[in-house]
Amino acid sequence: MNVSTSTIDPADLARFEKLGAQWWADNGPMRQLHKLNPVRLKFIRDHACQHFPGPDGPRNPVGPQPLAGLRVLDIGCGGGILCEPMARLGAAVTGIDPGPVNIGVAQSHAAQKRLTIDYRATTAEELAATPERFDIVMAMEVVEHVTDVPAFLATACKLMRPGGLLFVATLNRTLKSFALAIVGAEYLLRWVPRGTHNWEQFVTPNELARPLRGAGLKVL
Repeated sequence: MNVSTSTIDPADLARFEKLGAQWWADNGPMRQLHKLNPVRLKFIRDHACQHFPGPDGPRNPVGPQPLAGLRVLDIGCGGGILCEPMARLGAAVTGIDPGPVNIGVAQSHAAQKRLTIDYRATTAEELAATPERFDIVMAMEVVEHVTDVPAFLATACKLMRPGGLLFVATLNRTLKSFALAIVGAEYLLRWVPRGTHNWEQFVTPNELARPLRGAGLKVL
Protein backbone atom coordinates (compact mmCIF):
# COMPACT_ATOMS: atom_id res chain seq x y z
CA MET A 1 0.00 0.00 0.00
CA ASN A 2 1.41 3.36 -1.03
CA VAL A 3 -0.04 5.89 1.41
CA SER A 4 1.84 8.74 -0.27
CA THR A 5 -0.32 8.47 -3.40
CA SER A 6 -3.60 8.47 -1.50
CA THR A 7 -5.76 11.00 0.34
CA ILE A 8 -5.15 9.28 3.69
CA ASP A 9 -4.24 11.36 6.71
CA PRO A 10 -1.52 9.27 8.42
CA ALA A 11 -2.27 10.76 11.86
CA ASP A 12 -5.95 9.85 11.61
CA LEU A 13 -5.07 6.38 10.34
CA ALA A 14 -2.80 5.78 13.33
CA ARG A 15 -5.51 7.02 15.71
CA PHE A 16 -8.12 4.59 14.41
CA GLU A 17 -5.65 1.71 14.25
CA LYS A 18 -5.23 2.07 18.03
CA LEU A 19 -8.88 1.16 18.57
CA GLY A 20 -8.29 -2.51 17.84
CA ALA A 21 -11.05 -4.72 19.25
CA GLN A 22 -12.72 -1.63 20.75
CA TRP A 23 -14.50 -1.21 17.39
CA TRP A 24 -17.03 -3.75 18.66
CA ALA A 25 -17.13 -2.86 22.36
CA ASP A 26 -20.66 -1.95 23.45
CA ASN A 27 -19.39 0.83 25.71
CA GLY A 28 -16.24 1.61 23.73
CA PRO A 29 -15.28 4.70 21.73
CA MET A 30 -17.45 3.60 18.77
CA ARG A 31 -20.65 3.20 20.79
CA GLN A 32 -22.27 6.30 19.28
CA LEU A 33 -21.56 4.93 15.80
CA HIS A 34 -23.26 1.69 16.78
CA LYS A 35 -26.30 3.68 17.89
CA LEU A 36 -26.33 5.54 14.56
CA ASN A 37 -25.98 2.34 12.54
CA PRO A 38 -29.70 1.39 12.33
CA VAL A 39 -30.57 4.86 11.00
CA ARG A 40 -27.97 4.93 8.24
CA LEU A 41 -28.55 1.26 7.41
CA LYS A 42 -32.29 1.83 6.87
CA PHE A 43 -31.53 4.89 4.72
CA ILE A 44 -29.15 2.93 2.48
CA ARG A 45 -31.40 -0.12 2.28
CA ASP A 46 -34.54 1.84 1.37
CA HIS A 47 -32.85 3.94 -1.31
CA ALA A 48 -31.14 0.88 -2.79
CA CYS A 49 -34.43 -1.01 -2.98
CA GLN A 50 -36.06 1.93 -4.75
CA HIS A 51 -33.16 2.36 -7.17
CA PHE A 52 -32.29 -1.19 -8.19
CA PRO A 53 -34.95 -3.53 -9.57
CA GLY A 54 -34.92 -7.04 -8.18
CA PRO A 55 -34.70 -10.19 -10.31
CA ASP A 56 -38.45 -10.73 -10.00
CA GLY A 57 -39.71 -7.15 -9.71
CA PRO A 58 -39.44 -4.40 -7.10
CA ARG A 59 -37.33 -5.13 -4.05
CA ASN A 60 -39.05 -5.38 -0.69
CA PRO A 61 -36.91 -3.47 1.86
CA VAL A 62 -38.29 -5.51 4.76
CA GLY A 63 -38.13 -8.84 2.95
CA PRO A 64 -35.41 -11.47 3.39
CA GLN A 65 -32.08 -10.31 1.97
CA PRO A 66 -33.45 -7.29 0.04
CA LEU A 67 -30.01 -6.39 -1.35
CA ALA A 68 -29.26 -9.80 -2.85
CA GLY A 69 -27.35 -9.60 -6.13
CA LEU A 70 -25.81 -6.18 -5.40
CA ARG A 71 -22.10 -5.54 -4.94
CA VAL A 72 -21.37 -3.09 -2.12
CA LEU A 73 -18.11 -1.33 -1.28
CA ASP A 74 -17.50 0.26 2.12
CA ILE A 75 -14.56 2.68 1.94
CA GLY A 76 -12.85 3.14 5.31
CA CYS A 77 -14.73 0.20 6.79
CA GLY A 78 -12.80 0.20 10.07
CA GLY A 79 -13.80 -2.83 12.13
CA GLY A 80 -16.72 -3.67 9.85
CA ILE A 81 -19.55 -2.04 11.79
CA LEU A 82 -21.54 -1.27 8.62
CA CYS A 83 -20.26 -4.14 6.46
CA GLU A 84 -21.78 -6.85 8.63
CA PRO A 85 -25.43 -5.68 8.54
CA MET A 86 -25.11 -4.99 4.81
CA ALA A 87 -23.98 -8.59 4.33
CA ARG A 88 -26.96 -9.79 6.37
CA LEU A 89 -29.20 -7.88 3.94
CA GLY A 90 -27.87 -10.13 1.19
CA ALA A 91 -25.31 -7.84 -0.48
CA ALA A 92 -21.91 -9.07 -1.64
CA VAL A 93 -19.82 -6.76 0.54
CA THR A 94 -16.24 -5.60 0.09
CA GLY A 95 -14.76 -3.56 2.93
CA ILE A 96 -11.51 -1.66 2.45
CA ASP A 97 -9.41 0.19 4.98
CA PRO A 98 -5.78 1.32 4.83
CA GLY A 99 -5.20 0.04 8.37
CA PRO A 100 -4.21 -3.64 8.55
CA VAL A 101 -5.13 -3.74 12.25
CA ASN A 102 -8.66 -2.55 11.44
CA ILE A 103 -8.99 -5.16 8.70
CA GLY A 104 -7.77 -7.88 11.06
CA VAL A 105 -10.41 -6.92 13.62
CA ALA A 106 -13.09 -6.87 10.91
CA GLN A 107 -12.08 -10.29 9.56
CA SER A 108 -12.01 -11.85 13.02
CA HIS A 109 -15.43 -10.49 13.99
CA ALA A 110 -17.02 -11.54 10.68
CA ALA A 111 -15.63 -15.05 11.14
CA GLN A 112 -17.16 -15.22 14.62
CA LYS A 113 -20.52 -14.24 13.14
CA ARG A 114 -20.08 -16.64 10.19
CA LEU A 115 -20.40 -13.84 7.66
CA THR A 116 -18.66 -13.84 4.29
CA ILE A 117 -17.19 -10.38 3.68
CA ASP A 118 -14.29 -9.50 1.40
CA TYR A 119 -12.03 -7.36 3.59
CA ARG A 120 -8.89 -5.82 2.14
CA ALA A 121 -6.15 -3.64 3.60
CA THR A 122 -5.95 -1.18 0.72
CA THR A 123 -6.88 2.34 -0.33
CA ALA A 124 -9.69 3.59 -2.53
CA GLU A 125 -7.12 4.90 -4.99
CA GLU A 126 -5.46 1.51 -5.32
CA LEU A 127 -8.79 -0.25 -5.82
CA ALA A 128 -9.88 2.33 -8.39
CA ALA A 129 -6.81 1.42 -10.46
CA THR A 130 -8.32 -2.06 -10.96
CA PRO A 131 -11.33 -2.95 -13.16
CA GLU A 132 -13.56 -3.62 -10.15
CA ARG A 133 -16.73 -1.55 -9.89
CA PHE A 134 -19.66 -1.69 -7.47
CA ASP A 135 -23.41 -1.11 -7.48
CA ILE A 136 -23.23 0.74 -4.16
CA VAL A 137 -20.27 2.65 -2.78
CA MET A 138 -20.36 3.90 0.82
CA ALA A 139 -18.09 6.53 2.35
CA MET A 140 -19.60 6.96 5.78
CA GLU A 141 -17.90 9.25 8.30
CA VAL A 142 -14.74 9.19 6.17
CA VAL A 143 -14.43 12.44 4.22
CA GLU A 144 -13.71 14.47 7.36
CA HIS A 145 -10.57 12.38 7.78
CA VAL A 146 -9.02 12.68 4.29
CA THR A 147 -6.46 15.21 3.10
CA ASP A 148 -8.16 16.09 -0.21
CA VAL A 149 -11.96 15.84 -0.22
CA PRO A 150 -12.56 16.50 -3.97
CA ALA A 151 -9.88 13.98 -4.97
CA PHE A 152 -11.26 11.37 -2.59
CA LEU A 153 -14.81 11.86 -3.86
CA ALA A 154 -13.62 11.61 -7.47
CA THR A 155 -12.08 8.26 -6.61
CA ALA A 156 -15.25 7.09 -4.88
CA CYS A 157 -17.27 8.03 -7.97
CA LYS A 158 -14.87 6.08 -10.17
CA LEU A 159 -15.45 2.96 -8.09
CA MET A 160 -19.19 3.07 -8.76
CA ARG A 161 -20.56 1.38 -11.84
CA PRO A 162 -22.74 3.45 -14.22
CA GLY A 163 -26.19 3.79 -12.70
CA GLY A 164 -24.96 2.97 -9.22
CA LEU A 165 -25.39 4.73 -5.90
CA LEU A 166 -22.85 6.56 -3.75
CA PHE A 167 -23.69 7.18 -0.09
CA VAL A 168 -21.63 9.77 1.78
CA ALA A 169 -22.08 10.79 5.42
CA THR A 170 -20.00 13.34 7.25
CA LEU A 171 -20.09 16.15 9.81
CA ASN A 172 -21.20 19.60 8.70
CA ARG A 173 -18.83 22.44 9.63
CA THR A 174 -21.07 24.47 11.91
CA LEU A 175 -20.83 25.89 15.41
CA LYS A 176 -23.26 23.19 16.52
CA SER A 177 -20.99 20.42 15.23
CA PHE A 178 -18.01 21.99 17.01
CA ALA A 179 -19.97 22.08 20.26
CA LEU A 180 -21.36 18.54 19.98
CA ALA A 181 -18.72 16.52 18.12
CA ILE A 182 -15.62 18.05 19.65
CA VAL A 183 -16.35 19.92 22.90
CA GLY A 184 -19.12 17.54 23.94
CA ALA A 185 -18.09 14.14 22.56
CA GLU A 186 -14.32 14.48 23.03
CA TYR A 187 -13.80 16.73 26.05
CA LEU A 188 -16.93 16.64 28.21
CA LEU A 189 -18.51 13.23 27.66
CA ARG A 190 -15.31 11.55 26.42
CA TRP A 191 -17.24 9.33 24.02
CA VAL A 192 -14.28 9.33 21.62
CA PRO A 193 -10.57 10.05 22.20
CA ARG A 194 -9.47 13.67 22.05
CA GLY A 195 -8.19 14.58 18.62
CA THR A 196 -10.54 12.19 16.79
CA HIS A 197 -12.06 15.12 14.88
CA ASN A 198 -10.63 18.29 13.40
CA TRP A 199 -13.38 20.87 12.97
CA GLU A 200 -11.53 22.53 10.09
CA GLN A 201 -11.81 19.23 8.18
CA PHE A 202 -15.58 19.08 8.57
CA VAL A 203 -17.36 19.42 5.22
CA THR A 204 -20.37 21.61 4.38
CA PRO A 205 -23.15 20.28 2.12
CA ASN A 206 -22.06 22.59 -0.72
CA GLU A 207 -18.45 21.46 -0.43
CA LEU A 208 -19.64 17.88 -0.63
CA ALA A 209 -22.10 18.31 -3.49
CA ARG A 210 -19.90 20.41 -5.77
CA PRO A 211 -17.33 17.74 -6.69
CA LEU A 212 -20.04 15.07 -6.92
CA ARG A 213 -21.97 17.10 -9.47
CA GLY A 214 -18.70 17.78 -11.24
CA ALA A 215 -18.22 14.02 -11.57
CA GLY A 216 -21.63 13.74 -13.25
CA LEU A 217 -23.64 12.52 -10.27
CA LYS A 218 -27.11 13.68 -9.32
CA VAL A 219 -27.18 14.69 -5.66
CA LEU A 220 -30.28 13.49 -3.82
